[in-house]
Amino acid sequence: MKQYLAIDIGGTAVKLGIVDETGAVGPKAEESVNFDGYQTPVLTTVLKAAKAFVETQNIDVNTLEGVGVSATGQIDSRKGIVAGTCGNFPNYINSPIQAELERLFGLPVTVANDANCMTLGEVWVGGAKGYTDVIGVTLGTGVGGGILTGGHYRTHALDGIPCTCGATGCWERYAATTALVRAAQEKDPAWKDGRAIFAAAEAGNETVLALLDAWTDEIAQGLAGMVHIFNPQLILIGGGVSAQQKLLIEPIAAKVRASVMPAFAEGLEIRAAQLHNDAGMVGAVYYFRQQHGEA
Repeated sequence: MKQYLAIDIGGTAVKLGIVDETGAVGPKAEESVNFDGYQTPVLTTVLKAAKAFVETQNIDVNTLEGVGVSATGQIDSRKGIVAGTCGNFPNYINSPIQAELERLFGLPVTVANDANCMTLGEVWVGGAKGYTDVIGVTLGTGVGGGILTGGHYRTHALDGIPCTCGATGCWERYAATTALVRAAQEKDPAWKDGRAIFAAAEAGNETVLALLDAWTDEIAQGLAGMVHIFNPQLILIGGGVSAQQKLLIEPIAAKVRASVMPAFAEGLEIRAAQLHNDAGMVGAVYYFRQQHGEA
């Protein structure tokens, strides 16, 4: 059974795991990449975490076929580098991910955008298997999409919040998990992340429930625009918050269907990414296999 090292670099953490040729995920680990406000370059943290993971798991790298990397940002997959980001992400642009991992492990490495990898993983062995028209959206530090890449999707262009990319009204400023956290922090500093916010919502906190309602409105309006452009069979929502079925996925699905023209709503499926936080790693390996003629 062929095995691969999978690395998923996000805005807050790097996930590492072993994925086999069937898409099954074995041992895995996670490390923060913003523990010091990104003063330590993200790639430095990734290399250290990858080396520690392989050693801790007693993995002989010579038994691995290669390394598949899913990385946030604008990725030049031909060069294996970070070509750009849409915000304040210090010490990350131009990171030579492919070259440094090849140097570290002596294995072939591929690098692709994390939202694309999430969608690829779901198409390979997840919730989108067998579908031909899919939109994959990740909600996290930012917002990524399996179709809308290389630029920001603007939903409040005329009167919106200034975005870190330099534009105004980008969907990311309203729909990312960080947008929810910003709004929640203004109400109560204890609501510092998604876990705390959803815990308060589950406890019936009316303020948080109102924040979630407004946030899912923003997500749904952005998705409705995509539906009218691409007319997909399926929308998959990924990111750590996607595990929140009743408080997130179901309200978004209802709001999207209510916002699109009836013909576009007919047959449209909207659900959480089946692979959840493993989707990026699985998709990174699938991309590796595609590039090496294995898939």
